[in-house]
Amino acid sequence: MSTPTDPADPAALAAAARENIDALSRSSDLAAFEELLGLSQYVGEALGASARTLAQASSWAAVGGLAGTTKQAAWARWRT
Repeated sequence: MSTPTDPADPAALAAAARENIDALSRSSDLAAFEELLGLSQYVGEALGASARTLAQASSWAAVGGLAGTTKQAAWARWRT
């Protein structure tokens, strides 16, 4: 598995994450499936933290726009 050339590059970090997730998804090991379940929850929590950070730096309208929803819906989903 490769590592991102620039650790600050979101696209490179996402590509590395996808590569690792793909490797887990191809495994027949029960532990790999368990790890994917945990990652799913973790990503959901990270999305909330990221949405709040973006809203604080920009706006809930920006968050809603990126998420393909309204600012009100984004706020209702990720405010806490």
